[in-house]
Amino acid sequence: MPNFRTKPFAVILSIVALSSPLSAQEDLSIDELMSLFERQREVFQEAETNGMGATRGLKLVTVDESAANTTEAVNVSTETGSETSSQDGTQTGAQVVQAASDPKAPLVFGQLDPELQVNLQIKFGFDSAALSSDEAPKLEKMCQVLQRSSINLVRIVGHTDTSGTEEYNERLSILRAKEVARHLVDNCGIDPARLETQGMGERFPFNADDTRADENRRVEFQALS
Repeated sequence: MPNFRTKPFAVILSIVALSSPLSAQEDLSIDELMSLFERQREVFQEAETNGMGATRGLKLVTVDESAANTTEAVNVSTETGSETSSQDGTQTGAQVVQAASDPKAPLVFGQLDPELQVNLQIKFGFDSAALSSDEAPKLEKMCQVLQRSSINLVRIVGHTDTSGTEEYNERLSILRAKEVARHLVDNCGIDPARLETQGMGERFPFNADDTRADENRRVEFQALS
């Protein structure tokens, strides 16, 4: 059984990612985004029900425990979470959702094919996780999507490019995902129980041919259930 571990797995994106520019996703309509979320939810549910570690448009990757990554449920006042450990072997879709409610569950990341991804290239200040006022409007469409949709659980994933150390990028990606979740709760009235944050650092570049490219610094949204 193959052992899907962090960076080497990400190279499968290189061929298809460049044919779907990240900037084009920001032009999607609310209805188009809702349709994408429904397709995401379908593939996660398919992986969960068929007991397989992969399905159409989805690969499940157990994240290396040495990365010290955290997955956290959103709490408006005090956000808490626990580090998770890795396991070898094939994972199931159920483990992706389980990680949202069980801090002892192994950290399994659902890597969607580029055509199923929903990304926003939100700019933050250098060495900062603060969301600037001129970037906040980019989240308005996402606010409306989440307000109108029946999605129960959305994972907000922070990604970085490969500038800086892995440890630094790891922490920064977590903080930026949490900042986006805070905005959705405080400014859009989204129930924090519907949101989960995760930082993937530089592991899964959108543009694997140029890991320092701007489009790799992004926030990804995944409809888990």
